[in-house]
Amino acid sequence: MRRRNIGIAATVVIVVLGTLFAMRRDRGGTTVDTQPVARKATFRSFVTASGAVVAQRYADIGSSVMGRLVELRVKEGDVVKAGQILARIDSVQAAASASAANARVKGAEADLRGMAEQLQSAVAEIDAAKARAQEAQLRLQRTQDLRRDGLVPAAELDAAKAAADTANAQLNSTQAALRRMQQGREASDRRLAETRADAARVADLLAKTEILAPIGGTVTRLPVQEGEMVVMGIQNQPGTTLMTISDLSSIDAEVKVAEADVLRVQLNQTARVTMEAIPGVSFTGRVVEIGASALPVVGTGAAAREFKVKVRLDNPDRKLRPGLTCDAEILTAERQGVLAVPLQSVVIRPGKDGQDQTGVFVPEGRTVRFRPVTTGLIGGLDIEVTGLHDGMPVVTGPFQALRELKDGQAVRIQAPR
Repeated sequence: MRRRNIGIAATVVIVVLGTLFAMRRDRGGTTVDTQPVARKATFRSFVTASGAVVAQRYADIGSSVMGRLVELRVKEGDVVKAGQILARIDSVQAAASASAANARVKGAEADLRGMAEQLQSAVAEIDAAKARAQEAQLRLQRTQDLRRDGLVPAAELDAAKAAADTANAQLNSTQAALRRMQQGREASDRRLAETRADAARVADLLAKTEILAPIGGTVTRLPVQEGEMVVMGIQNQPGTTLMTISDLSSIDAEVKVAEADVLRVQLNQTARVTMEAIPGVSFTGRVVEIGASALPVVGTGAAAREFKVKVRLDNPDRKLRPGLTCDAEILTAERQGVLAVPLQSVVIRPGKDGQDQTGVFVPEGRTVRFRPVTTGLIGGLDIEVTGLHDGMPVVTGPFQALRELKDGQAVRIQAPR
C-alpha cells in the first residue's frame, strides 16, 4: 500500500511540473528570429535562366537532290567562305535529264521555226488570193457593163460571176488556214516555254548536286561521311543534314526563362553569362530577342512553360563553341536607396475588410503586430518594401513560426547566433 501511495504521489508531481513548464512556455511565447530593415544603396533585380551557347548566324545544310555523297571537301572545324563547294552528290542521272531537256528545247525551237516559215508562206498565199479575187471582181464588173449594152452573151456573165465567187472562196480558205497556223504557232510557243522551264528545272537540280556554302563560317557539325546516301525532306519527314556552318564572330546565349519571369525581361537589358566549361570567367551581354510564344512542352506530364531569350555576348571568346551549357543572370531593374527585407519575412494575412493583405510582423514588447507593406523589386533573397522605416526590426523566421504567427501573439525573440 505504501509503494502504491508513493507511485501516485510521484505521478501527481510529474503532472504538476509538466503543467507548470507548459504554462511558463506559453507565457514566454513563440520563439522567432528578427532582422532590421536595411536601406540598400543600390538594389538590383535579376532573372536567372539556363541554356546553351549558339552562333548568331548558322545554317543547317541539307540537299535538294537525292543520291550518293561522292565527294566531301571539308571536315569539322574547317573555316569556309560563302559560295565555296563543300560536297558533291552523284550527278549522272541529273546530267542525263539535263541533256534530254536541252534536246527537247532544241526540238521545240526547230518546230517553232518551221511554223514561222509556214506562216510566211500562208501570208504570201493570202496576198495572191486577194489579188485573184480583186481581178475576178473587176472582170465581173466589166462583163456586167457589157451585158447591159448587149455586147456579151449571158453565159459569159455567168462565168465571170462563178470566177469571182471562186476567187473569194479561195481567199477565205487561205485566211482560215492562216488562222490555224497562227494557233499552231501559239501552241509551239507554249511548248517551247514549257520545255525551257523543264530544262531550267533540271539544270537547277544538276547545279544542286554541288553543295555550296550559303554563309561564311566554321563547320561546327558534320554528321555524314563520303559514300552515304543523301535524301531530301518530304512533308513531315526531315531530310539528311549534311553539316552545320556557324559564324563564330558573334555568339549568343540562348536560355529558357520561366513564364513567371519572362514579362520582366526587356530588350537591351544587360546580362552576365557564365559557363561550366570556363570556370571563374563571366561574359557580359544584352538581350536581343525574346520569344513571342512558349517553347513546346516535352513529354506528357505537366510542366512549367518556358520562353526562349537570346543574349548577345559583347566580347565572346574565340574558344566558345555552339552547344556549351551556360547560365545567364539578366538585370531587369535597378533602384537606388530602397528599403529591403528578407523575402521570407513577407506574409499574407486577411485584413479587416476581409481582403488579403501583404505585410510583415513587427515586434512590440513581448508581442508582434502585423504591418501592411507595399512590395516592389525582388533581388535575390530580399524584396523592396514601403511602409516601414530604416532599422525597424521585422520577424524573419523560423518558417513554421511565420506560417502560424498571428497579430498580437506573444513571442520570444531569439538572440542572433
